[in-house]
Parts: sequence; C-alpha cells; structure tokens
Amino acid sequence: MPIDAAKALAAEPRSGEISWDRKDVQLYHLGVGAGIPATDPGELRYTLESRLHVLPSFATVAGAGSPGVISSLSMPGIEVDLARVLHGGQSLTLHRPIPVQGTATATGRIAAVYDKGKAAVLVMRTEVADAEGPLWTNDAQIFVRGEGGWGGDRGPSARSNPPSGEPDRVLDRPVREDQALLYRLSGDYNPLHADPEFAKLAGFDRPILHGLCTYGITLKAVVDTLLDGDVSRVRSYATRFAGVVYPGETLRIRAWRRQGRILVAVSAAERETPVLADTVVEHS
Repeated sequence: MPIDAAKALAAEPRSGEISWDRKDVQLYHLGVGAGIPATDPGELRYTLESRLHVLPSFATVAGAGSPGVISSLSMPGIEVDLARVLHGGQSLTLHRPIPVQGTATATGRIAAVYDKGKAAVLVMRTEVADAEGPLWTNDAQIFVRGEGGWGGDRGPSARSNPPSGEPDRVLDRPVREDQALLYRLSGDYNPLHADPEFAKLAGFDRPILHGLCTYGITLKAVVDTLLDGDVSRVRSYATRFAGVVYPGETLRIRAWRRQGRILVAVSAAERETPVLADTVVEHS
C-alpha cells in the first residue's frame, strides 16, 4: 500500500526557513485577481508597494508554500501518483497579520490520515513562526483517490448544512483565461493546472484552476465588501473544495453575515455548480 498511515504519522516534522518580500505578495495578489480596476484605491492596497497590505490567504504560498503539499507527498509512508491527488479542503488560522516581507520557520507534518474507502485523506499541517512568535497555521486536506480501504479511521465529517435565508451579498468574480498560469507562479506547479494532456490523465477535459486560487479570490471578495477592506480583521478561514473551476468561468460568491463569522458558498455561475462549500471566515 503506497500510504502507510502509521509510518506517516510517526515521521519527524520537516522544518525549513521561508522568506518572502513585497514582489511575492504582489504576484500572489495579481494571481487571485487583484488590480482591476488598476487605479482603484482599494486595489492599490494589493498592488502598490507604498500602500501594500497582505491578504491572509497569502499564507498558503508564502516561501513558495514550503514545506508544501507536493513535498509533503514524499514524506515517509507516502508514495502517490499526482494524477490521483485532489485538494479536498483548506483551513488557515492567523495568529497576527502577515508582514509584507519576512523570514520565518515553517514546520510541516502529517497531522492525520483518514480512510474514506475509495480514497485516503491526508491532513498536512504547517505551522509558521518568526522571531516574534507564531504567525499562522495551515491545514491542507488532501484526497488521494484509490488509496483507501485499509480499515482505518474514517475521520470527522466536515459537511454542514448550507446557510439559510437570503445572502447578505452576492458577488460575481470573473476568472481570467490565464488565471491558473499566473497563479502557479506563486509556487504550485502541479501540471494539472497548465498541461492539457496531464489534465486528461486526471479525468478533466482541460486544465483546472487551483482550488487555492478560488480560495484566495473568495477571501479577497469577502474582505473588500464585508470587512471594510481590512485584512487584519481576519482570524481564520476554512473551506471544503466541492467542485472544479475552469479558467474563463465566473465565480458566484454568496455571503451571509453572522456574529463574528461570515458564511460563504461559491459556485461556477455558468454551470450553477458548487465549488466551495462549508466556507467560514471568522473575524474581529
């Protein structure tokens, strides 16, 4: 069996130094659709170095995401085919605002391995801290198709009931044809998002958008419209990837305000297909 759960969980964490600067932040922001309109004061906070703040979801790519999902798939006890890998969910906890530039230590480990029968789910946890203390914690839930069925723990069910009532905001965000090509320059070079032949091997008609790109586009829309454009108000952000997005489509983002939380559902507007579910932004 390519996944040895006991061995993966017992493996020593991997730590390494990561660093980023304003160009990394600006590139990420462009990769999640910032800069339109280019002279809008709200957009300049994402693109102009003299006004720059950091969208919290940048944490998923800071330091090229190292130790990231791809490197974690080569940890002891894990040997899988990338064509069978799908990003199932992501959660992010912010301990304080992310600086525009910095150097930190990222420590990654396999926090859980679940047996879903027809797939295995790996929870890959990355904790990042700099000289001043913890910055953020990332959990990536990775589905590996065809690797379940060994009788292991099925794990918790992350699904919840959809929000009730009319949303407080409905926002449409177009995805550019070249969005995946731009986003991948922030460090996720999985060929699923660029190579048509590889995408077909994975069962898709054409390359799909990174789930984490959709994740970033959605958080930016929420911050800009419901949190007064203040990135420092975000405390945590979690989602389940419910479907794929193709470059060129439109994201329809529905958001419901709750006390200290914003519940979000995202679909591909043209196909009326859910793409992000169980999505929650906790804020101050």
